[in-house]
Amino acid sequence: MKNLKIQSHASLRNEMKLVARGEKKAPKDAGGMSFDSVEALLRLLTPQNRELLAAIRDKKPQSIAELAKLTGRAQPNLTRTLGKLEAIGFVRFNTVERRKVPTASIQSLQINIDPFSQNDRLEFA
Repeated sequence: MKNLKIQSHASLRNEMKLVARGEKKAPKDAGGMSFDSVEALLRLLTPQNRELLAAIRDKKPQSIAELAKLTGRAQPNLTRTLGKLEAIGFVRFNTVERRKVPTASIQSLQINIDPFSQNDRLEFA
């Protein structure tokens, strides 16, 4: 499983300043992908986006245009959503004869919430 950090922007900025001043060693997960909150991740995983991920996984469309037809979503909006899902590592694209073929690159998610601090973690496979 891949581990992602959930950390507020302010906390990340403070951590980076401490590391830059040499007051703290860079954490092992420095430079990796992170989210500013669990809520930000959940806002991206709407029921419509989950259906989109399922369509990519199950129907294996061979282009974004084909995926738009399968889902009934407008292609510009679909492209924007796919870009967000790609940025967090849930979708990747392969280029086949000038077509971008979306594939799901995630199978499951596990969110570990620390109720006593902001040390929440996200793991996905």
